Amino acid sequence: MILYKRVVEQKVDRHQWGTFVKELLVTGGKVPLAMVRKRATDKEHSTVAPVLLVHGFGQNRYAFHLPARSFANYLASAGFDVFNVDLRGHGRSRHFGGRRARGVDDYVEEDLPTAVHEVHQASGHRKVFLVGHSLGGLVSYAAAPAMRDRVAGIVSIGSPYHFARGSWSLKAIAMFFRMLEVGRVPTVNAPLILRPVGEVMRKLRRFAESPLYPVPLRGWHKGALEPHVLDEHLRLAFDRASLAEMRNMFEWASKKRFGGEEADYVERFERMDIPLLVIAGENDDLAPPASVRPGFARSQSRDKTYRVYPLGHIDLLVGRDAPITVWPLVRGWLLDRKGLATPSTGSDEARRAG
Repeated sequence: MILYKRVVEQKVDRHQWGTFVKELLVTGGKVPLAMVRKRATDKEHSTVAPVLLVHGFGQNRYAFHLPARSFANYLASAGFDVFNVDLRGHGRSRHFGGRRARGVDDYVEEDLPTAVHEVHQASGHRKVFLVGHSLGGLVSYAAAPAMRDRVAGIVSIGSPYHFARGSWSLKAIAMFFRMLEVGRVPTVNAPLILRPVGEVMRKLRRFAESPLYPVPLRGWHKGALEPHVLDEHLRLAFDRASLAEMRNMFEWASKKRFGGEEADYVERFERMDIPLLVIAGENDDLAPPASVRPGFARSQSRDKTYRVYPLGHIDLLVGRDAPITVWPLVRGWLLDRKGLATPSTGSDEARRAG
């Protein structure tokens, strides 16, 4: 359902602006999801392919779209039909009644299929490219195999396939959660409201970038974001999550596999032959390359690409160098595979059209 549609002029980056058709969509079903759809005004009826942006843990749609620098607007300017989703419990989805997740499975089994279905319908039954940051990339890995007829490819950005590998700080936290699991200590699925964390980090930015900062879990590389851009990200993109999501991720770390021992996410993803672009940040303290690369290495896709840039976790999306490194790579990769978004002749939609 489209709640509103308007034409807006917004910044892409620095001195680059664009004029876009902006729509706010809300999905149906028991858990409503909000999505912002963007298309360049001169390409509204002739977009290249649909792209669904999936944010990471504790974030929201602003991870891809800041007033000062917008990856979403960049892709729309390049001719793509861009959908920026707030997963349940995040951003506008929370305001429309989407309560927080009971665990990552909710995103995999309900939210992403619902969002892909909406994008598929709205964009003329074309296949969808998934672009996920951090946990959003892992959710894309896990959900895509069940949607082979609707997903054209996956781009993951800073997505830790083997969570905590390469980070002693995250490994220490994972050991704590492992002790809780071994001791069968019950945990309540409490909300984790991260917006105050973002506010604190804004005020302590200089301290966080100094040698005195005690824990190497900052989320960005020193000097990689202009102060005003970092300020916007910490103020707008930091949202909330659930304790169950966090526990899921650290359980994966302790078991040295994405999805844990009982889920078949790993096997399904690794067997899937789908175009895959995996991007890592050399200075990413939340998802070091050692944790990201296994997703690329273990995939059996015949069309897979791996790239590393000297950037941190947030920098990969909205850092100073992202518009000249990560963004063009993703744009070019998608353009080279735009033909894959065409509905297959065997799909239900194609049969009905015929």
